[in-house]
Parts: sequence; structure tokens; C-alpha cells
Amino acid sequence: MKKRWPITILYRAFSSSTTSTTASFPLKHVKKSNFDSALSSLRHHVQAADFVAIDLEMTGITSAPWRDSFEFDRFDVRYLKVKDSAEKFAVIQFGVSPFRWDPLKQSFITHPHNFFIFQRQELPLDGAAYEFLCQTTSMDFLAKYQFDFNACIHEGVSYLSREQEDKALKHVNSTYEDESLDSWHSLKEIRDTHLFNIPDILFAERMKDRLSEWLGGLLRNRDGGSEVQPSFNDSKQQFETIFFKMRPAISLNGFTSHQLLLIQLVVRKHFKDLAYLRVSGENSCSQNVIVYIESESDKKMLMKEVKDEQKIDAEMSIKASIGFRHVIDLLSSEKKLIVGHNCFLDIAHIYSKFFGPLPLTAEEFISSVNKYFPHIIDTKILLNSNSILQQRMKKSSTSLSKAFSVLCPQIALGSKSTHLALQPSVKVEVEVDDIRSSNWNSGVKHEAGYDAFMTGCVFAQACSHLGIDFKQQSSSENLAHNEKLREHVNLLYLSWTNGEIINLSTGNRTSESLASNKRKNHYPKILFECIVIVWGFPSHLKAWDIRECISKVYGPTSVISVYHVDETAVFVQFSRAEMVSKFLDLKGSLDRNNDPISVLHPLAKLLEGGNTCAASYETYKEICSSTVSKVLFADQAKAVGIKWKTKLVESSDKTKEHESLRKVKAVNSDPSCGERTKNKNFDDVSNDSSYSQLSSDEIIDSFYTREAKQI
Repeated sequence: MKKRWPITILYRAFSSSTTSTTASFPLKHVKKSNFDSALSSLRHHVQAADFVAIDLEMTGITSAPWRDSFEFDRFDVRYLKVKDSAEKFAVIQFGVSPFRWDPLKQSFITHPHNFFIFQRQELPLDGAAYEFLCQTTSMDFLAKYQFDFNACIHEGVSYLSREQEDKALKHVNSTYEDESLDSWHSLKEIRDTHLFNIPDILFAERMKDRLSEWLGGLLRNRDGGSEVQPSFNDSKQQFETIFFKMRPAISLNGFTSHQLLLIQLVVRKHFKDLAYLRVSGENSCSQNVIVYIESESDKKMLMKEVKDEQKIDAEMSIKASIGFRHVIDLLSSEKKLIVGHNCFLDIAHIYSKFFGPLPLTAEEFISSVNKYFPHIIDTKILLNSNSILQQRMKKSSTSLSKAFSVLCPQIALGSKSTHLALQPSVKVEVEVDDIRSSNWNSGVKHEAGYDAFMTGCVFAQACSHLGIDFKQQSSSENLAHNEKLREHVNLLYLSWTNGEIINLSTGNRTSESLASNKRKNHYPKILFECIVIVWGFPSHLKAWDIRECISKVYGPTSVISVYHVDETAVFVQFSRAEMVSKFLDLKGSLDRNNDPISVLHPLAKLLEGGNTCAASYETYKEICSSTVSKVLFADQAKAVGIKWKTKLVESSDKTKEHESLRKVKAVNSDPSCGERTKNKNFDDVSNDSSYSQLSSDEIIDSFYTREAKQI
């Protein structure tokens, strides 16, 4: 007889063989509804962690094409561009993944959190609405990876920066510290109010009668020993008898602000034993009440009691609005090793959103960041700067997803195949809501929580390849102080385009030699003192056209490179620094002359249209420091108030210029000089290195003077 298995057993066997390989990645999504509980558990996990991996998702990167990171950007300009990005775009998702080594399991335990964040105006004194930019490419990118914009906007956790909190608390203190009770509860605004029109007079008289009726009934009830009766309450509930601070009172509802002002006037002028108060009720709504007081001292006691209570409520409201910044404060206070991937922009966003306005200079920023986060490691630098890890990566891309797939194949693929099991790796288990898992499908890339998890896994595997044995690691030892990691701590890429690294501990800057060998340098060595920024020229001109124009004037080797900032702006790097002032001087001369001869000049093509402007590199930095962001660099220059066409550079050595003028004048003043001598002197002067300091106008004028004397 054929044996029949119970259906339930077959179902369990089938489900157990499939769910273990199809389980989604365990990621804790945090929104407003579960933020408090998530913060409580995260606090415990961070305190116990060996390191914490982070990742951010933003609404954009660059506010204009010319604000992208260029090879021709100097260190201070690169920081200004990062600063602009962090100030203009919003952080809408924040991933936090604490990693703790479990000696019993011989693996890391991580708790990946995916926070949706969205700043709102939760305080009445916030002022103007918060604004941020959205870059279409970034938003499209997030949508491609199924970013939940509805969850972010409707359920994202709001926050206050430390500076916003300080300003709000100062505002509260200044509001409630005024000893004048009248000024505090806004009665001063009615002191000089007079009634001029008939409707206001009639309304005031009606309010006077109704308040007199209520007060009279109150006094009669008190004398008769009975309780206050609610008979005064009207059908519209505009007047409602209540008790306020153990005192009989009237709650005013449904009146306009002008009517309430008239009622205040009536109370102040006609009722010495009534006090008008406007206090904050539920949901930050104002409640207007008229309270019975027995004496002036009773009034002062009431006012003080209300004022103190209102101040406490306002301070509690501010504390409740801190929101997601509690997470940042936790990471900062615990001084744990923070791990990110190519994270300089992330750190700038964290500073701007949760601490205060970014400093004006990179040096100030570096000093400030180090106080809040003394230990940061960038896994991208770690992978590029160590030969062992480079060999492991096989010179492939060091993007986060690529590094994760190469260094953590078992974790990335969620596979337990024999081939992958033979590869040495650090085990990682995920725990969410007290449920541990070691087998799952790949998560969603570019979701901040999962990217933070990938970053932490890459770091753990990199540490293993560097020879760090977590089995021997003391639980009390700070991983940031490990001798094999020490040289990599606090090194961040200021820009990946040229491998420039900034040390947050010392402020020193270096160029990464190993990384530079992997990348091709598109341009020769950049000397910023040799660079001119030119903008506003016709958009059909290309880099080759501009090089050709300038080379016709100064020679074929005068221009090292021409780099497009956008379609109507370029950097021009000259072969010598002194050519910057020569070019600007010549352009200024052509701008001033604007005669038919100027049309025939080799630079005429560049100056076509009359809108071409030029200046030294310092002007480019000045324009980049502006908070304005126009699409075209030429429009940006106008927006920041630049009205001139050419900004001349003062020569640093006026002596050479004066000496050149002296030589030319000496030749011109010699009447015995024959044609041969004249030509020889002409050659001598034109070949003199100091002669290059003269402007075109001075050279031409000097030779015209000499010819006139010869005649």
C-alpha cells in the first residue's frame, strides 16, 4: 500500500527548503511612528559596537553644472563646492549599522537601521519654511531603486540642528524673562487703542454687558455659597465657563483676532477683578481665557504661574522637536569609529543639518568635525591605499557595490556554496528586533540602511585582509587605535577626481600616489597661478578654437591646456604665470579700444559679441563662494554682482616694469641712433625678459614716440 504523507508535513518540508533562501534582507525601517523605540534600542547597540557604518541618501549633488568637481579645482574651491551641495540639498534617508564582534559566535553582529528623515516646521517660531533643491538625475536614480518618497515626506522623522535648538531656547528665554507681566501676555498692544467706528463700540458694549452679567452671577453665587453654574454658556459656545488654575474663568471661542482685541480692551478698562490671558493649548493652538482674580497680588501669582508653565511647555516642545538629531548626538557622544564610503560629502551634510552652518573655510571645517567625530575611516581610501587590498580587488573599481561583491561574496550572494565557503571571510550576522539571521537575499542597493550594512561588511573584510584578528581583539580596545588601522583613520577624499586626501586630525593634504597610478591624468600638472577663467564667449567656440586664438598672439607653446567649465566658460592654463597678467592686460586694452583694428586681432573671435569676461583664479573662487546658483557660469558671475569685463592682475614686481619702460625711453631719446642701431635696440628690447611686463598700449606708444623723434 502506498504511504501517504500528511499535507502539513509536506508543506512544512517545502516551506523550510524555500524560505531560507528567499528571505528578504532584514532591515529595520524607522519612521515617526517607531522612532522612539528604535532610538532606545539603537542606543544600546551603538554603546556595545566596535564600529558604526553610516550612509546617506540626498536629493542631489550639484546645484549647477559648473559646481561639479573639476580637476582644475583648488583645495579651497573643492570645499566651497561641497559646502554648497550640503547646504542646498536635503538628506532624506540615513543608514546606521552598528557592528559588534560576538566572541561566542565568532562573527560580527550588526543591527542595520534605515531612517526616513524629513525636516518640518514643528515650532511656531521657526520663521520661513524650510527649502531644499532636488536634482532630477538624483531623484530619478532614487526612484529607479524603489525609494519610497511617500514614506519619507509623510512619515519621515523631523529634526532640529544644535544651532536651531539654541536659537529656539534663547527665543523662549527672552520671551519669558520679561518681568513686566503686561508685556509678556501682550496686553501692551491695546494700551493706546481707541474705538472710533460704531460696530466696534456696539460690540464692546455688548461684551461689557455680558461680562458684567457673568461676574455679577459669580459674586452672587459665591456669597450664597453655591457653585458656579454653567448657565452663562451660550448656544454657539463662544463663552464657556470653566475653571483655570483653580479659578473661575471664561473660555473664549470663535472670535476673530480683532474681536479678541476689543474684548481685551473692555476687560482692561472696566474690570479690575478680571484678567485676560492668551495661553498655548493643545496642538500649539492659542486659548483665550478671562479669569476671575481676587486681588492684584492674586493676579501676579496667576501670571507667574502661567508664565512658568508656558516656558516649561515651550522648552519641552523644543526638546521634542530634536528628532533624528538624537541619533547624531549618540554617535558623537559615544566617540565610536565611524565608517563610511567616499564620505566627505556625507560628513559635510551631517555637520550642516545637525550641528550648524558650515564654516567658511576648509580649515575651520576640519577642526570642527574632529571635535564631534574624532575617529572616521573611509573604506574607499582603505581599498586604494593598501597594496594587499588592491591585490584583493584585482585593480577593479572601488565603488561600494563592487567592493562588497569582491570582498564579501558569501554575504553579497547569500550563498553557502562550497566554492565560496573555501574563501576566507569574516562572518556577519544581522539582528533586527531580537531576531538573528545569517542567510538572506541581497538587499536594495542605494537604500541607506543596506548601503551602511555593505560599508560595514567591506570594512570588516578589509580589516581581516590587513591582518587584524578579531578573535584576539579585546572588547575594551578601541578599533580606531589599532596599529594596523591607525594610519588610515581620519583620511578622507576631498575629491575623487584627483585623489586629493585631507587629514581631519592634522589638516594636512596629500595626493594619493597609488590611486593616481590607476587613473589617467587628463591634463598636465596644474599651476593655479597660471590659470585664467574666461566666460561669456559664443557657445559655438570649443577648447581648440580658444587655444588657437590665444596661441596666435603668444606662440604655440603659450597655452598648456583649455578646460571647459560649461559651454560658455573655460579655464586657460598658460605656460608661465606672468602671461596671466599679460593676457588680461591685452584683453582689457582691446575692450577699451573697440576700434576697427581690434576686429582684426587674433582674439577677436574669442571676444565676439562683447560679453566675454576674464579674470584670475581668485575671481573663480569668489564666484564659487556665493550662495547663488545659476545654471551657466556667465549668469552666475552677473548674479554675484560682477559688472566688469576684465579684472587685471597687479604685477608683483613693479621694478621690472619700470626698468622696461626706462630701456624703451632710452632708445627713443638717442638722436644719433641710426637705422641699424635702432633695429638692434628694437630686437634687444623685444627679446628682454623684462619687456614682457609691458602692456600692449605701452609698447605701441613707446615705438610711436621713437618714430616721431626720428622724423
